Amino acid sequence: MKRVISTKDVEEMLRAGADLGSIPEDAILTPSARDLLREAQNGFLPMKKGSNGAPAKASSNGAKAPPSPKIPEDINSKSPPEVLQAYFESPEVAALKEQICDVGRRMWQRAYVDGNGGNIAIRLKNDLALCTPTLVSKGFMKPEDLCLVDMEGNQLAGSRKRTSEILMHLQIMKRQPKAVATVHCHPPHATAYAVAGVEPPTCMIPELEVFVGRVPIAPYRTPGSPEMGQLVADLVDEHNTILMGNHGAVAWSHLSVEDAYFKMEILEAYCRTVWVASQLGKPLKTLAPDQVKELLKIKQNLGIPDPRYGLKEAELCDNDGWSPGIQCVVPTKDRVNSADADPEAEALVKAITDRIMAAVE
Repeated sequence: MKRVISTKDVEEMLRAGADLGSIPEDAILTPSARDLLREAQNGFLPMKKGSNGAPAKASSNGAKAPPSPKIPEDINSKSPPEVLQAYFESPEVAALKEQICDVGRRMWQRAYVDGNGGNIAIRLKNDLALCTPTLVSKGFMKPEDLCLVDMEGNQLAGSRKRTSEILMHLQIMKRQPKAVATVHCHPPHATAYAVAGVEPPTCMIPELEVFVGRVPIAPYRTPGSPEMGQLVADLVDEHNTILMGNHGAVAWSHLSVEDAYFKMEILEAYCRTVWVASQLGKPLKTLAPDQVKELLKIKQNLGIPDPRYGLKEAELCDNDGWSPGIQCVVPTKDRVNSADADPEAEALVKAITDRIMAAVE
């Protein structure tokens, strides 16, 4: 009978410093045991608690793990692997991993992502970045799933493979030095605008004007391709939130990953509100130019870019290219009564009525 290897069996082998290669080739491993074995073979072993309660890296021979190397301030992608690994496991990066996982859960809970869609990145020191892995649901992502990459997308640490769309995030960070975090997802109402190729109108709700502004559409290219990242990056000098044609949306923040996510919530709520308002049969009201100018002053004080700074009031709300599409309009009573009747139909109805009445008499 084939031996079944569980997670507990692998953990006991690691604690005892046993040779993982001694597991029989025909053994049956549970899925979690297989994942743990893969992590161990890649050098990312399960954590033991040290004397101070902090995690300490296990050693394959059962000995205590050596002290972590000192992390220099000028750490970069060319630093020794052990230094990069120590930085990847440091409290500083651990806190950022938790933030990414928290944002991922919130995106999933609000149905901004489906399957394993969406990705998140944070700029770290020098030419390093932290990002989400590929093929993992953002709603169930764990800190140990995340990846360390350089600014060219080469993976430097992490047991899972980094997202294929990291190139877009990195191109945004290269083009926009203020970008410290980026979030990409597929909020349904905002994505509907991207599929229709329609930019959301402006000057209707203050929150969008202050925290987002005009949302342009980058033309569609294959997700994960350099061309897609380039087209998005071309817009980030003047815009912090961008629709991606037939795909979704991406936002960057100069503050934090949570702030980048906030822009997604604002954009999706705005697109949904405008869509619902378009069904009410009334023209949508816009803010007055002087009111928008006041909002732009607030925005500028917050350090958020907007291409409308310095424009004249008459140029602030240009919605000429926007159409709400089909509107559900209930005809008024006057319109119903004034409908033109068909003379031939009226004559036919009268003739039939006269014949019926004559037969009755």
